[in-house]
This record gives sequence, structure tokens and C-alpha cells, in this order.
Amino acid sequence: MNTFSSKLLEDAVNQFAKLPGVGKKTAIRYVLHILKEDNVQVMDFGNTIMRLREEIKFCKNCHNISDNEICEICSTNSRDKSLVCVVEDIRDVIAIENTNQYNGIYHVLGGVISPMDGVGPSDLNISTLIDKVRNREIKEIVLALKTTIEGDTTCFYIFKKLKEYELNVSTIARGIAIGDELEYTDEITLGKSIINRVPYSGVHA
Repeated sequence: MNTFSSKLLEDAVNQFAKLPGVGKKTAIRYVLHILKEDNVQVMDFGNTIMRLREEIKFCKNCHNISDNEICEICSTNSRDKSLVCVVEDIRDVIAIENTNQYNGIYHVLGGVISPMDGVGPSDLNISTLIDKVRNREIKEIVLALKTTIEGDTTCFYIFKKLKEYELNVSTIARGIAIGDELEYTDEITLGKSIINRVPYSGVHA
């Protein structure tokens, strides 16, 4: 028996329920909230989502999500362009930026090496990182990946690729628990981990 009195309502709930972390009850609350809003607000909401999907770009320098070809972080003159923090995705950039303890630029890999999931080095933005080191005055690479087997494997792979270049390779201090995601780490702990980063030893955990 159909528990919804409206097919449109059911379809909307099902669409919201596809979002990560959104169950059916939460999806229903979202849909009912939208139904209470006036037409202008609903149109603004819908147009923003459409513009996000159609107009969003990825920075040519760091692969961060951007409104322009070069993101604001890469284009800001006050940032230290010789310091590059390597992260898994945009959520890690946001988490580190929220600490206000890092003034370099980023390089977003778009994932980590995970053979079990069919993700190899060629599926990530590793080659462009090497090109960045080869073609620019990079003094330090900070590996800020999650402390899992996949994260450690990716760090080790990148470290081997960078060994021929004269630069420092460091990693964030292990004030972050093993297996923790950077986005869920409190800002003080993450900020201290960036400040107290240590040389990467190349020991594959």
C-alpha cells in the first residue's frame, strides 16, 4: 500500500533520501519545509542547485572546486605558493582552512589509492602534482591524508615519486587518531597537527 497521498510528494522524498546521511524521515521534513516556503524562495533554491551543477569548475592549479578557472586560494598573492598541502578532497580543504593555521596552497587528489575499490594512481591527480613540483619553486609538500591503510599507501606512493626532487616532504602530526577523517577533526587539533607537522619518513605503515 502506498503510504504517500501524492506521487509528487513521494518522488521528492525519494530524491532527497538519495543524499548521504539523509533517511526517509529527514527527507520528508525537508520536502514539507519546501512546501511551506513561498515560490520565490523555492525557485532560488532550485536555481542555485542547477547553477552549481552547470557552472561549477575545478581549479586548473589545484583541482579544488571553484567559480573560476583558478580558485581564490591559488590566486591570492598572500598565500605561500612554495608550500603545497596534499589532500584527498574538497572537504579536507574546508577543514584545514577553518583552522586559520595554514597559509600555503593545496593539491586535491580526488581520492586515495584503493585497489579493493579499483582506484589506482592513474585515477587520481598525482601526475599533475609531480608536474607542479617539476615546474615550480616548491619547497615543501605536506601530506595531509587520512590515517588509514589507503591513505598511508597513497602517501608512500607520492613520497617515492617525489624522492628525485629537492624539497621537504612532511606529514601532519598524529594528534589525529588512526582512521579519522580530517573533516570530522576539531579545528584546534587539526590546526596543531598542521603547525606541528613532521618530516615524512617514507616508512610504509
